[in-house]
Amino acid sequence: MTAYLIRRVFQAILVVFISAVASYILLSFAPGGPMAGLRQIQQSSRFRITEEDIARIRAYFELDLTLPVRFSRWLIGEPRGPLVIGGKEYFGDMVIGCRSPIEEEILNSSGKYEVKVVGCNEAVHLKDIAGRRTSRGILLGDFGLSWRLLRDRPVSDLIGSRISKTLQLIGLETLFSLIIGIPLGIYSAVKQYSKFDYFFTTLAFMGSAMPSFFFGLLMILVFSIIPKNAGLAYIPAGLSESVRNYTIPVIGQVVAGSVKDRTLHLILPVAVLTIINISGWSRFIRASMLDVLRQDYVRTARAKGLSQRVIIVKHALRNALIPFITIVVFTIPGLFAGAIITESIFAWPGMGRLYILALGDYDYPVAMAIFFILAVLTVIATLLRDILYTVVDPRIRLT
Repeated sequence: MTAYLIRRVFQAILVVFISAVASYILLSFAPGGPMAGLRQIQQSSRFRITEEDIARIRAYFELDLTLPVRFSRWLIGEPRGPLVIGGKEYFGDMVIGCRSPIEEEILNSSGKYEVKVVGCNEAVHLKDIAGRRTSRGILLGDFGLSWRLLRDRPVSDLIGSRISKTLQLIGLETLFSLIIGIPLGIYSAVKQYSKFDYFFTTLAFMGSAMPSFFFGLLMILVFSIIPKNAGLAYIPAGLSESVRNYTIPVIGQVVAGSVKDRTLHLILPVAVLTIINISGWSRFIRASMLDVLRQDYVRTARAKGLSQRVIIVKHALRNALIPFITIVVFTIPGLFAGAIITESIFAWPGMGRLYILALGDYDYPVAMAIFFILAVLTVIATLLRDILYTVVDPRIRLT
C-alpha cells in the first residue's frame, strides 16, 4: 500500500503539472482577451490611445513576456529579475519578450484579415522586469490579482467569498441525493418489474433526460413566479438571500439575510440538482444491484436460508457500491467548482457562476486558479477512489 501511494503521488504531481500547462496555453490562445476591447477603442476616432499606452497595458497584464516566462511566473513566481550571485547580476540582457511588437493585418485562408506579429520594435530583457509586481506562484497558494472582477484584489479573496455558498449548495444536494437515491435504486432492483419499478424507472429517465437549465427555469416558473402573481405562497428564486424584507402568504414576513431567508433561497437550486442526481445515481445503483443479485454467492446465501435483508445489506450492497464509488468521489471537485448552469440560472453567488463571470470578463487569473484547484481535487478524488475500493471490497489489494 505504501509503495502504491508513493507511486500515485508522483503520478499525481505529473498530471497536475500537465493539466496546468495545457489549461494555461489554452487560455493564452483563446479569442478575445484583455486587449480585445482596447483594439476596438483604438480604431474609434473618439478616443486617442498611443502606442505607449498600449505598451503599458501589455506590461500590466504581462502580455509583453513570452509564454514560458509568463507561465513560470504564474506557477512559481520566478523569474523576478536577473540572477544575482555574490552581488553580481547574470543573464540580465536575456530577451524574454517584446514591449512593442510590429503587427500587420494579413489575409488568412478564409478571406478575413487578422492581426499577426511580424517583428519587434523594442525587446524586454530580464533586467527590465526587476521590481515588477508578480505573485509568489500558485504552488505557494498565491493566485495573483484579479484583472476585472475585483481589480487588483487577490484572487484568493474572491474565491474565499464564493466557496462557502457553493459548499452549502453542492453539499446539501449531494447529501440528499445519497440518502434518497441509494435506497430507491436498491428497492427498485429488489422489486424488479413491479409497478413501483416501472414508475420509478420512468421518472428516473425523465429526470436524466431533462436539461438542468430547462428544469431550473421550469421550477422557477411553477414554484416562484406563478404562485407569487396569484397571491399564493411561493419560494423565492435568485441570489442566496434577499436585499430587503418581504412577506410570503402563510409563511409571513421574512427578514432579509436571516436563516429563514437563506433557507428559502436554497430550496429551488438544491431541489433541481438533487432531483437530477437522484435520477442518475439511483439508476446506476439499480443496474449494479441487479448484476450482483444474479451472482452465485447470492444464490448460495439464499440457499443457506439467510433473510432477504441480510442478503441485500451484508452481501449484495457492498459489491454493488464498488462502481458507484467512482461517481461519488468525483463530487469532491464539484464541491469546489459548483454547478455552473444551475448557479447561473438562479444567480447563485457560487464558484460555478464565478467561473462564468471570469471567462466572460477575461479575468484569466481567476479562471486559471479555478482550473488548477479543480485539477488538484480531481487527482485527490481519483486516489481516494482507489483507497475506498479496498475498504468496500477486501478482495481488492493495491500493489
